[in-house]
Amino acid sequence: MTMLYTTELQTVHSVSGPLLFIERSEGIRAGEVVEIVPPDGSNRRGQVLEVDHDRAVVEVFAGTQGLDVATTRVRLSGAAARLGVGLDLLGRALDGIGRPIDGGPPVMPEDFWDVNGLPVNPAARAYPNDTIETGVSAIDVMNTLLRGQKLPIFSGFGLPAERLAADIATAAHAAGVEQFVVVFAAMGITHREASYFQRRFEESGHLDRTIIFQNLADDPPIERLLTPRMALTAAEYLAVERDYHVLVMLTDMTNYCEALREVATAREEVPGRRGYPGYMYTDLASIYERAGQLHHRPGSITQLMILSMPDDDITHPIPDLTGYITEGQIVLSRELHRRGVEPPIDVLPSLSRLMNAGIGEGKTRADHRELSDQLYALYAEGRDLRRLVAIIGEEGLSDLDRRLLTFAEAFEADFISQSAPRRLLESLEVAWKLLAPFAHDELKRISPQTLAAFGL
Repeated sequence: MTMLYTTELQTVHSVSGPLLFIERSEGIRAGEVVEIVPPDGSNRRGQVLEVDHDRAVVEVFAGTQGLDVATTRVRLSGAAARLGVGLDLLGRALDGIGRPIDGGPPVMPEDFWDVNGLPVNPAARAYPNDTIETGVSAIDVMNTLLRGQKLPIFSGFGLPAERLAADIATAAHAAGVEQFVVVFAAMGITHREASYFQRRFEESGHLDRTIIFQNLADDPPIERLLTPRMALTAAEYLAVERDYHVLVMLTDMTNYCEALREVATAREEVPGRRGYPGYMYTDLASIYERAGQLHHRPGSITQLMILSMPDDDITHPIPDLTGYITEGQIVLSRELHRRGVEPPIDVLPSLSRLMNAGIGEGKTRADHRELSDQLYALYAEGRDLRRLVAIIGEEGLSDLDRRLLTFAEAFEADFISQSAPRRLLESLEVAWKLLAPFAHDELKRISPQTLAAFGL
């Protein structure tokens, strides 16, 4: 963020957590970037959260620890937070507020864009209808991801969400789509996780088409509120001005929401559910809705966001509100993970609401929808039978019941679990092999014409 600071105030009244309160704040504007100048010269940046008459609240990115109220000065820029955008961002690693951390030269921007973005008229959005191959059968066949979609991954602490995200990013690069870029934004992740993503991007051979924004666990938590907006600003420039297809990966949105709650607590706001601010839905929507594709423009922004559900509770406010805003969810299962199924995607609660628009004849394959429905139905029956067997045993099971139990095991072991990426057509062929033990009249979700066409 390159800023020119013009006006200086020395009317700091108090500090609370990451917030700094200013009195007699004439000339200050909500949303503008300021520079906090303590006597020791350890200048810090912040952003104005609120202006109320002659008082203002400033969010200090590096925290307020060590600031002396009487001697600290505040310099005003008169401008909102901006990111220097340009093709020079490709292949670079930056911190949570856009400063290079990869040891390379300064980024040479072509323009400066407001990181808060601009609202897009819904009528200007093109409806997503192009499939993105992720290389993951449980997604490509059962919960297809479309270009311009926003699809969260509901994980739990200790589940391999970062591995799944890296696999998807690598497979999407390898799909051979021209003008494709991954923008990766990390919020509060560990150094180990950051090193893992960096290594995977390097090994993929596509680091030059990746932009990394990192706010690590030991970085200032307040910077996490700016990190996803920095990443999405870079993505919007590449999609709108340079016609790239951009996959934005945000991890971990739970850490983002914790930082949001920290600020709300410092402002002594009335808490909502579980202490999170009542405006968290609106705040998350301001991030998630920055995905999509405009009419008559070739570029697009697709979002995959990872969030760790506290206590694996899908009704927790973070996944609950996210589910209302986004177009589905991919849910990871701790039970499948314990049984060695990788990636441990539970297809029953998972959903892609836009799937139908991107599959079928002329897009993926004519049998895709029917095949997906049939797999889902048989697997759901097999899972129900497992619970029944745990209560009454297997003695009373019919031949069909036993085949359904066998199918559920094979579906998890051979379809959901995979050691390498699969192309979509390969995943569909694996699905047909799993259905071979069933008679035609047992496959109620597949038409006789489709069964005959595929020789089952």
